[in-house]
Amino acid sequence: MNLMKKMLAAPAVVLALWAVTAQATTDDAIAERLKPVGEVCVMGQECKGVGTVAATAGGGARTPDDIIAKHCNACHGTGVLGAPKIGDTAAWKERADHQGGLDGILAKAISGINAMPPKGTCADCSDDELRAAIQKMSGL
Repeated sequence: MNLMKKMLAAPAVVLALWAVTAQATTDDAIAERLKPVGEVCVMGQECKGVGTVAATAGGGARTPDDIIAKHCNACHGTGVLGAPKIGDTAAWKERADHQGGLDGILAKAISGINAMPPKGTCADCSDDELRAAIQKMSGL
């Protein structure tokens, strides 16, 4: 009978320890997990936090390397569907000669060409950011 009590005591101790840790969760921790992830802003009313979101979304000036890594490298890194590869200056120069130089390549990048959508996958890139990324990729 003594062995039976010992066998039942181990699971009881584990269950008791689990219950204690479960109770240790405070109301603040529960409230933190349940808080809303966003807010709805109504036009004409003050919306707190919008400035923070705008600053985070803008993120300051992006470098050509940032844009290339995030938006261009998937296709131009490997030459998918005939995209000129990053650093292949000859391929970029040939394309520039047929499209009116760097300005022609920029115009095609903005409007989209072949399988590349307008502005590649960087819809929020400015024309200057795209130009800098093209210059960095092409070496022109």
